[in-house]
Amino acid sequence: MGRRCWRRRALAAACLGAALLLLGAAPRALRLGWETVKPAFIMKWHKWPVATGQGSRSCLGVHGGHVTWWTVIGEPVAWLCHLCCYTQLAFENSLSSGWLSGKRRSPLQMLYDLDQGPRSALAALAAEHRQRRDLLRRACSRHTRRQRLLGPEDLRHVLVDDAHGLLYCYVPKVACTNWKRVLLALCGRGPADPRAIPAHEAHAPGRLPSLADFGPAEINRRLRAYLAFLFVREPFERLASAYRNKLARPHGAAFQRRFGTRIVRRLRPRPRPEALARGHDVRFAEFLAYLLDPRTRRDEPFNEHWERAHALCHPCRLRYDVVGRFETLADDAAFVLGLAGAPHLRFPAPPPGAPAAARARAERLFRDVSPFYQRRLFDLYRMDFLLFNYSAPAYVRLR
Repeated sequence: MGRRCWRRRALAAACLGAALLLLGAAPRALRLGWETVKPAFIMKWHKWPVATGQGSRSCLGVHGGHVTWWTVIGEPVAWLCHLCCYTQLAFENSLSSGWLSGKRRSPLQMLYDLDQGPRSALAALAAEHRQRRDLLRRACSRHTRRQRLLGPEDLRHVLVDDAHGLLYCYVPKVACTNWKRVLLALCGRGPADPRAIPAHEAHAPGRLPSLADFGPAEINRRLRAYLAFLFVREPFERLASAYRNKLARPHGAAFQRRFGTRIVRRLRPRPRPEALARGHDVRFAEFLAYLLDPRTRRDEPFNEHWERAHALCHPCRLRYDVVGRFETLADDAAFVLGLAGAPHLRFPAPPPGAPAAARARAERLFRDVSPFYQRRLFDLYRMDFLLFNYSAPAYVRLR
């Protein structure tokens, strides 16, 4: 017992000493505030003696965007370890971020400045995004429990713009084609006007690097120093858009052959040979039944176009600085581009009336779906509704 107390005291002294040393060495980094210190998500082993009875290793991880020393949680020294971790990360930021050279402030620093600065129209928009972050963090705390540690492949949807310090997690059917066009234009890998970049070029593999392409140290450095953002959409409207774009339109022939034929074969009694061969006439009710069929996710993960946004971007494991919404796309996109130092770049606007038309189409499609299946579908996408603060659409009958 005395030996364990001695170890805890030694650890506390070491943590406090390291914290004081880093506080003196990196005052400029610490002035950035906790919002700019974004901890890593990859597990690291530190050879610091801790009272765990498991040798001299302690595991550093992240839960809900907060650094956690798993082996000392609940111990009196835990808060000192938090201080050590945050101070060390702030110091690393000051060394690794090229924007701290004074030439240009990073998007993450600009966001922090807006959060701390005087009131203005831009600061009011920053306050709205701070509120969205807070809502997301509280929802994660309330609705998520034990979670697995992420690996690099879980970050395949997080695209990297090193030149501007941006991380963008793309969610299909939430303006992701236009965001990829904008990132290509920002990086100089396409025409200056994003609208001039064809959709197939924007989606071509390798055109934009993914966070999964880097090693753990490089992943962690970018997670700490870059502005991370994603855009979300009301889940049922996104689902209706995916069905219409990939299974109901003639240009979705590849999806029809891959998924439509599977749906017809599994769910349609006495299908016609043409439908079995082409999968071109899948009904919306059949598509929903396919999603709700337990065999679907047992055979393979959902396709990204109807996978849940939280499963693509892991917002309870990674900290996102801006949570944009499809419903406020123009304002939110302009806000991100302003932070990136490219306010002159215009985000491609949808045709006039397109958002209202998309909502009307979703309502028409769901009108013929029974309340039983609506409820089951809501349960399937429940976490997207909860985490991103969406209510069930008025046309949905959940009782």
